[in-house]
Amino acid sequence: MKSDRLLSILLLLQTRGRVPAHELAERLEVSVRTVYRDIEALSASGVPVYAERGRHGGIRLLAGFRTDVTGLTADESRALFILAAEGAHAALGLDAALGSALRKVMAALPAPHRPAAEVTSRRILVDATRWRGGPRQAVDLDVLQDAVFADRRLRLRYRHSGEREPRTYTVDPYGLVSKAGVWYLVADRRGRPRLFRADRVRSARLLDEAVRRRPGVELADAWEVLRRQVEERPGALEVVVRVRRDRLDMFQRLMASTLVGLPDDDGHGDWVTARLSYGVVAEARQLLAFSDRVEVLSPPEVREELARAAASVAELYGPG
Repeated sequence: MKSDRLLSILLLLQTRGRVPAHELAERLEVSVRTVYRDIEALSASGVPVYAERGRHGGIRLLAGFRTDVTGLTADESRALFILAAEGAHAALGLDAALGSALRKVMAALPAPHRPAAEVTSRRILVDATRWRGGPRQAVDLDVLQDAVFADRRLRLRYRHSGEREPRTYTVDPYGLVSKAGVWYLVADRRGRPRLFRADRVRSARLLDEAVRRRPGVELADAWEVLRRQVEERPGALEVVVRVRRDRLDMFQRLMASTLVGLPDDDGHGDWVTARLSYGVVAEARQLLAFSDRVEVLSPPEVREELARAAASVAELYGPG
């Protein structure tokens, strides 16, 4: 940790020119006394660093001294500072490391690229979570990370959607994927790729056995197969609906994950036709949230399912 702290001090001084000792201590979460000891260590190792006393004093490097990492273009420098929301780094326990890494990268950038990189970090933010995603259960990724990096098998207690009791699986992990703010474990079970939502893992235990991945298969390969299975869903139920034009924008936003192509909008009339894809008939009940602004045209079994659901709601809230 001390060597990492020394490098952080060096790069901060290189970037800022002069930094008060108390500010260095605050940034590095150490005491001012520790900062001065680190400065002595840097000086002893040959780094031309010194302290200026007085009201406007601070820690400085000798003019002209710098470490340099060249080879980055202006666009590459800017790209490094367009980062995803902090939640992804925090979930992996890397939020503090991220700040440290960015300080080092900023100091190592060629001087002409620094202003653009700094502006980019303040003007561009990528937030991977969806609007109105609702509260999510806290996810503990520690054991899953341990298994991924130690190349060990995992014993999971996993609760599937719609089931009360978790099931037990022994899996061979490839890695972790964050998809629209949701973490997934990509793993093989009995030699076949499986996807496990991290927030549905009730417990995870590392086994003493080494992981048994399929030869030549990497995380990106396994993820691509699973992603296609989810998005394409062979044999899925196609539902044709018509949507009131004044609710079309909201419908497209909320139903984006089930929409098949774009709605058939000729620009005329009060209704627009759209196609949706579901795994089972019961999933189409979500369309009741649109009340009379969405009507199912086909297939008949989905219309019947929604009619039954609507009748049940009417009975629940009816008089008496």
